[in-house]
Amino acid sequence: MTDLFETKSKPIPITKDMVREAYRKVRANKGSAGVDEISLKTFDENLSKNLYKIWNRMASGSYFPKPVKEVIIPKSNGGERKLGIPSISDRIAQEVVKTYLEPRLEAAFLPQSYGYRPHKSAHQALEEVRSNVRLYAWVLDMDIKSFFDEVSHELLMKAVEKHVPEKWVRMYIRRWLEAPVQTKEGLVQKQGQGTPQGGVISPLLANLFLHYVLDKWIEKTFPTVKFVRYADDIVVHCKSENQSHYVLEGIRRRLGECKLRLSEEKTRITYCQDYRREKRKDYPKKFDFLGHTFKPMSKKSNRDTGVFLGFDCQMSMKSRSRIIGSWKEMNFHRESTWTIQDIAKVVNSKSRGLINYFGKMENRMLERLFRHLDYRIAKWVKKKFKRLRSYQKSIQLAAGHQVRLSQYVCPLVNQ
Repeated sequence: MTDLFETKSKPIPITKDMVREAYRKVRANKGSAGVDEISLKTFDENLSKNLYKIWNRMASGSYFPKPVKEVIIPKSNGGERKLGIPSISDRIAQEVVKTYLEPRLEAAFLPQSYGYRPHKSAHQALEEVRSNVRLYAWVLDMDIKSFFDEVSHELLMKAVEKHVPEKWVRMYIRRWLEAPVQTKEGLVQKQGQGTPQGGVISPLLANLFLHYVLDKWIEKTFPTVKFVRYADDIVVHCKSENQSHYVLEGIRRRLGECKLRLSEEKTRITYCQDYRREKRKDYPKKFDFLGHTFKPMSKKSNRDTGVFLGFDCQMSMKSRSRIIGSWKEMNFHRESTWTIQDIAKVVNSKSRGLINYFGKMENRMLERLFRHLDYRIAKWVKKKFKRLRSYQKSIQLAAGHQVRLSQYVCPLVNQ
């Protein structure tokens, strides 16, 4: 591979190491093939020449991206989410530019932005919201409608130009923004808006756009409020009812000026009821954020003085229903020929992921969720051992099996 990268006279300062590092990151993230149907496995079969081609074309300015493959993902509410999957070569090229730009953009971003940033996480965003609801009684739970489909290329490029003097970087970003989408019906050309939700560089560009559209604007226009943003999901904390309405109208106007719009059915004002605050019946008292529901709930006092009404978060019912649905789709309870190790292979990684994500905030809903997994294992036991007609006996035997299962599957939440 090294001999192919020895050409030194290139007009654009992209090195062989930049392309190799980008390839390693793309490979670590895995992912499916794009419109050319070239998978990572196929790409690796001719790795040296493929990487050379990307480097040679990017470094000479002759690189043009392929169309983006559209993939439709059904939502739990019956809607659809459109993902745009670039080819492996285009993902590597985007990773080159993303790695080049990210450090300087990170220096400009505000700490209230958590989505798709190095050393930032969803748990940090949840903890920030958890702290804010103790101080602020009113919340604006907002959702930007079709953000990745409607982001303005013109306004986005203005934000890029503010931080990126290099013409070659701006050239490639514009080419990615304008790349057509390959749908089932054929090629669809962009009309000056939209960035593929699934592109490597899209989250960085989205954060840059919303940094100016919302983050800096809220900080300057409403200095007394707190906010947390994770990608295009925003929670704003206000001191009073009047302030929450005033801020909401201001944000609605601001988004309209920037060619975006709120999803009105998903945007609302919530009152954070707890033991210190008077009761209100005219506003919702819960909101969802990053798979969790924030709502009034009983909390144990640290001083062992009993319980009190707090405002905190736990796994949302929507998340719980989605997870149970995925377990039902596995259908392992019908596989009477399977061993406990076979079930472990199916359940293991997903269960660990659930515990790592939801278990950090609150365990009660997670324990209830895993009782449903107990139930499905009991159904498998009953199917495997025909003499067990009683569900209760199946549960007892499943519990014995689950001791063995824990050698292969993550331990139970309450252990």
